[in-house]
Amino acid sequence: MKMENAFYVEPEGIAGGLALWWSQEVKLTVLHYDKNFIDTGISINGEPEWFGTFIYAPPYEEEKQCFWERLGTLRNDVNAKWCIMGDTNIVASPNEKYGGSPYDHNNAKWYHAFLENTYLMEIQSKGGEYTWSNQRSEEDEICEKLDRVLSSLEWGFLFPKAIAIIDIAIASDHAPIVLLMNGIMKKVKRDFKFESRWLLEEEYSRMVEEEWTNTGGRHHRGTFRVSLRRTKVKLGKWSREKSISKLSILDRLR
Repeated sequence: MKMENAFYVEPEGIAGGLALWWSQEVKLTVLHYDKNFIDTGISINGEPEWFGTFIYAPPYEEEKQCFWERLGTLRNDVNAKWCIMGDTNIVASPNEKYGGSPYDHNNAKWYHAFLENTYLMEIQSKGGEYTWSNQRSEEDEICEKLDRVLSSLEWGFLFPKAIAIIDIAIASDHAPIVLLMNGIMKKVKRDFKFESRWLLEEEYSRMVEEEWTNTGGRHHRGTFRVSLRRTKVKLGKWSREKSISKLSILDRLR
């Protein structure tokens, strides 16, 4: 991952555990930590310092009140530049849940109390609608939005273009969430185009078959989207490599 620095909270037995990595240009100081969060002070490339708290909230009802109340005591100043990101293990509203038992308002009461006391707000996100799936199909499928990024108003002033990207879950039942503090960089997007000459290549059929039969044990609504994306990426890379190889042969012939 090319990260020079790391901090770990060891698991309890085979459960839990947290890991935080950061690169050389990030000045990071660990301020507080326990089994559910790592609280830090951060400055990137000499910019103003802000507080970053990375969390894995407890999934058990009897532990949620203690966790959110403890998290609320980390900052005494409501004007602090504070950002929190990670797994909240909370479905905050009915539209953040699909399938399974009906939405339970009591499940999120301590989370909403935390937001009211700290004045933090969830920042805008793009990408998937949910961040977790039980990876089952049809009537047994359950999807929820559990992972999110929260920030104070002062942090929002520091990074007004910040946005959270919910990516596709590939090796986990959770979708990775990426925080872009300076927004999405505009770039020229190259559209994927199928080329009929690929049909003449023996490798083409084999690669397509591999990607569509290798589901990695996934059986949920994201499977089609993941397979399509993986196939597109693989064919694009393969096509570029073939073109470079042919150019090299032509150069040698000249």
